[in-house]
Amino acid sequence: MHRTPFRCPLPPARRGWQALTLAASLGLAGCSFAPTDERPAAPVAAAFADGGSAQATGTPAADLAWADFLGDARLRALVDLALQNNRDLRIATLNVEQARAQLGLQRADLLPTLGAGLQASNTPTANGNQRSYSAGLQLSSFELDLFGRVKSLSEAAAARYLASEEGRRAAQVALVAAVASAELALRADDELLRITDSTLSARQETLRLSRLRFDGGVAAEPELRTAESLLAAAQASLAALQRQRAQDLNALVLLLGQPLPADLPPAPALTASRWPELPVGLPSDVLLQRPDIRQAEQALLAANASIGAARAAFFPRISLTGSLGFASSELNGLFDNTAWTFTGQLLQPLFDAGRNQANLDAARAARDIAVAQYEKSIQQAFREVADALAGRATLGRQLAAQQAQAVAETRRLELAELLFRGGAASALDRLDAERSALAARQAVVQLQLAQQQNQVLLYRVLGGGAGPGQQARR
Repeated sequence: MHRTPFRCPLPPARRGWQALTLAASLGLAGCSFAPTDERPAAPVAAAFADGGSAQATGTPAADLAWADFLGDARLRALVDLALQNNRDLRIATLNVEQARAQLGLQRADLLPTLGAGLQASNTPTANGNQRSYSAGLQLSSFELDLFGRVKSLSEAAAARYLASEEGRRAAQVALVAAVASAELALRADDELLRITDSTLSARQETLRLSRLRFDGGVAAEPELRTAESLLAAAQASLAALQRQRAQDLNALVLLLGQPLPADLPPAPALTASRWPELPVGLPSDVLLQRPDIRQAEQALLAANASIGAARAAFFPRISLTGSLGFASSELNGLFDNTAWTFTGQLLQPLFDAGRNQANLDAARAARDIAVAQYEKSIQQAFREVADALAGRATLGRQLAAQQAQAVAETRRLELAELLFRGGAASALDRLDAERSALAARQAVVQLQLAQQQNQVLLYRVLGGGAGPGQQARR
């Protein structure tokens, strides 16, 4: 960020403190010591390596509401529950409310504080008691913000409030993606359990036949032990999948913030979801749509404004105190006489043991940190988009190849079964073909899950549902 020194023409010296104050008020009104706000250049490449600017059709992810992106009613119902009950999102929303209240407190310092007061005093004297009564409006110590200190503090609070709002948007986008990914993982678990259950039943039958063949002297012991090993492997795989499904369900329940309802729409097959085409475009257009980057930018603006407040602390502070009302020595004549007081105080720092300079140095360091964090957030976002695009470009080809392998392994198993029944192949050949076919089918399901989750990931990293026209659903 370019550092611009404070420039504001000061009025010529006048005679008298009041003339100087008035001239300063006219000359410095609206001035600020904060550096010029300037967005740092994005420290990333000008284009994505995989399918960036070529994908120009479809609604941008930032303008596509999550309800329009998600492919089925069950996903939409789960996300609705998460947006209502998720505690992380609730905390992010409460942070916004807290920042809004702090902004209100800071803005209140821009205006004077008025109060109504009633005072009575009784002072003993040589001639008896001296009484006095007063009533009216009182002006508390109000700082004339000639050098923009209070205004800079207010601007910093406003930027922090906007940063908290962008943080809530980022939390919502991440929550939608997490719920969708968790539900897709559950569907993949169910598909893998179905395949493993079917394989387990087949291997139990294979072991029964192998034991009969071994007892009848037709099969050797290696065939029997191989059948036992494959059955135990299927049982171990089933237990692992059951544990994985339970853990994935627990993760989804945590995201929802409540137990899974019983009246949810039925879950379609893993491959039944259809996702809208998401155009990518150039990094300069895409990355600035993300709420986490906008959050980092607002934090940078807040740090910039804090520098203005720290610079203004080197200059005099002028505060006003006054009252307007009635005063009398007798209570029954209180409202017969008007009275007013008005005082001004100018405080110029002369020696503060380096406190103001240290505050300014700290504010500058905080601004430099905010610049680095802003640049890091852009680099991280660029990497996430690039990874998702790489997945979109390669997962389809990998899945097609894996499905072809699964078809070939299934056919090999069928042929091995026929050859085994005809006596042209051994039982070990058939068991090996069965093991390969199972591994190929499981790999297909895992790649289907990866492809589906990559679509959700791409929506999230492109700032899905976080555009200016998208309102948060609570």
